[in-house]
Amino acid sequence: MTGSPIRFGTDGWRAVIGDEFTFENVRRCAQATALQVRETGLADRGLVVGYDTRFASEEFAAAVAEVLAANGIPVYLCDRPAPTPVIGYAILQRKAAGSVVITASHNPSQYSGFKVRTEYAGAAPPEVLTRIEALLARSGRASRLPLAEAKAKGLVETFDPQPEYLAHVSELVELGSLRAAGLRVVVDSMHGAGAGYLRRLLAGGKTRIWEVRSARNPAFPGMHNPEPIPRNLSPLRRAVRRHRAQVGLATDGDADRLGVLDGEGRFVNQLQTFALLTYYLLEVRGLRGPIIKSLTTTGMVP
Repeated sequence: MTGSPIRFGTDGWRAVIGDEFTFENVRRCAQATALQVRETGLADRGLVVGYDTRFASEEFAAAVAEVLAANGIPVYLCDRPAPTPVIGYAILQRKAAGSVVITASHNPSQYSGFKVRTEYAGAAPPEVLTRIEALLARSGRASRLPLAEAKAKGLVETFDPQPEYLAHVSELVELGSLRAAGLRVVVDSMHGAGAGYLRRLLAGGKTRIWEVRSARNPAFPGMHNPEPIPRNLSPLRRAVRRHRAQVGLATDGDADRLGVLDGEGRFVNQLQTFALLTYYLLEVRGLRGPIIKSLTTTGMVP
């Protein structure tokens, strides 16, 4: 059985849930990924499997875990929705061969996706995705090992990825100063996987945190898609003004994108944010060294 043709883009495969994004096709992708990982010789290191807050994401992730386990690949299965960067850190912590994340990032609510990450926690390069596609085209029905049996055999381990990630961030950022600064911050998780993270990082001192759209809702109501761009940030803008906050922070569906509003509710775009961060590192932190940027990055940073 070959099923529907599946094509991987630069960030994996995305499709409409119940149309092309079915359990059969997700299992086919997992089977091809398992074969590709075995070819690399890294299968014994296992794969992290995570998911976002979209419809049936947990069930799709469990289906992936069953297929990987049936192929003899150890699985570290997240026990709750998690941001894509958090799953990336889990790869590095466990020295895993990579990850599979069930997420459609900032796509509209009817979509889900199958995102592949490598052992360095970055996006899979084109040659890896091309190989997975080739294996998809010629592989038959996916192997499956029921999740309960896979856990009993020690092939699937569930874990909470949040504590270790928060601990890591606390080693990189002086959170005590931020908590004691008396800032007024509004956080908009857009009903996505980033809910609770910024509150846990910044709360506990004089700084006050308000959250909007923090409850899980796979329909992502009131927005075309969970992307932190101006047209989708009206609730955050109102909350910033209502609470007289100095900043509003919004994360997309899988919390790998950040939108910023200033204290007036004005959108601070990614190019301005990059320039502000660079200014902070140079003028406040006093750091010196090369600055690496892409060709599409702002000219505000020479």
